[in-house]
Amino acid sequence: MLRVGLTGGIGSGKSTVAQRFRELGALVIDADQLAREVVAVDSAGLAAIRQRFGDDVLAPDGSLDRGALGGIVFADTQARKDLEAITHPLIRARTRSLVESEARERIIVHDVPLLVELDLAAAYHLTVVVGADEDIRVERLTGGRGFTEADARSRIAAQASDDARRASADAWLDNDGEVDGLLGQVDALWRERIVGFNQNLMSSSPSRRTDLPNLVAYDDSWRSTAARLVRRVTLAMGERALSVDHIGSTSVPGLIAQDVIDLQVGVLELSDADDAGFVRALADHGFPRSGGEDNTSVRALPWIDDATLRHQRFHASADPGRVVNLHVREIHGQGWRYALLFGDWLSAEADERDAYAALKRGLTQSATTTAEYVEAKGPWLEKAFARADAWARHTGWGGR
Repeated sequence: MLRVGLTGGIGSGKSTVAQRFRELGALVIDADQLAREVVAVDSAGLAAIRQRFGDDVLAPDGSLDRGALGGIVFADTQARKDLEAITHPLIRARTRSLVESEARERIIVHDVPLLVELDLAAAYHLTVVVGADEDIRVERLTGGRGFTEADARSRIAAQASDDARRASADAWLDNDGEVDGLLGQVDALWRERIVGFNQNLMSSSPSRRTDLPNLVAYDDSWRSTAARLVRRVTLAMGERALSVDHIGSTSVPGLIAQDVIDLQVGVLELSDADDAGFVRALADHGFPRSGGEDNTSVRALPWIDDATLRHQRFHASADPGRVVNLHVREIHGQGWRYALLFGDWLSAEADERDAYAALKRGLTQSATTTAEYVEAKGPWLEKAFARADAWARHTGWGGR
C-alpha cells in the first residue's frame, strides 16, 4: 500500500488537506488523534505521564490537562523529549495496527504534525507538506483559534522552519490563498500522482515515461530531491546497501540535464542484488526492478567494450511525479567507480562540463529517442573517461 506522509506547521491548513484526502478515498491516520487515544483515562500512557510530570498535568476528572502539559513541554526541550519518549512508541504501535488491518491496495495518508521535526520523511513513499506564510498563519490562529499573536508566533517558532519542510517535501501545497485553491491542488496531486503511484506499487511496475530526450537548465532542487531519495533508499535497504549516492548529470552543479535523478547503490557482489529480499525491499519502497533479472543495460551502452562497466542491476521509480533511475553495482567495481568519478570530475572541471553540455545540446537536435541520445554520446564519453582517470591520478581523487 502507498504510504503518504502529510505534515505542515500550525495554522497551515493541514487539517483541510487531510479531510480532502478522506473524501477522495484515503485512509487518513491522524497522529494527533492517536496521541489523545494513548493518553486516555486509565491508559498506560497517562500513568507514565503522571509519573514523569506529576498531578499538576491532570484535570479534576482524571484526564490529561493538555494546556498544563503544553505549558511545560513547549518551554522545556528536555521535558518535550521525555513526553515524546512516552507517547511515540505507543502511537507507532497503534499506527501499525491500523495499517495492518487495511487492504493492501488502500492508500494510507498519515497526518503527522512533527514529521519533519522527527525526521520521518524517509519512511513514506511520498511526503506532502502544506505551507503558508507565517503572517497568514498567525492571522488564522488569532482570528479563529483564540491564540494571542505572541503565543501563535511562539508555537510557530518551536516547529520546523519552512526551509526544513521544503527539504522534506516531495510535494508542496501552497495555502496562502483561498481554500478552493488548496483543494484544487490536493485533487490534482491525487489524480496525477498518488493514484498512479499506488497502482504501480501494487503491480511492481516502474512509472511510464517519455522516451524523448529533453534537456532542461540545472535545477537547484535536484540536490535536495536526491538527498531525500538517498535517505529513502538507505532506509529501505538497511545493511543490504553498502553505499547509496546521487550520480549522473543532475548531480553536477550547473550542468544541463534531463530531469532524471540517477542513484547508485553499491553492493558487495552483484548476486546480492538478485536476492528476493533485496528486490522486494526496493519494490516495496517504490523502486521496482526494471527490465527483468538480466538487465545489465548492454544495449543501452553498446560503445562500452569493457563488460564490467555494464555489470549492474537496474530499478526505476514507481512515482509518476519523479523519474528516478537506480543502478545497483558492485562497490569499488569499475562501473561503480566511474559513476562517482565522472560527476566529481565534471563538477571540478568547468571546461569539461561546458564541452559535455554542448555535446548534449547538439545531440538532442538529432536523436529521436533517449536510447539514440545515450548511444550517440558514447565516443565522447569513452575518451572523457580516460581524461577523468588522468584527473583522478593528478588530484589524488579516491572516491566519496
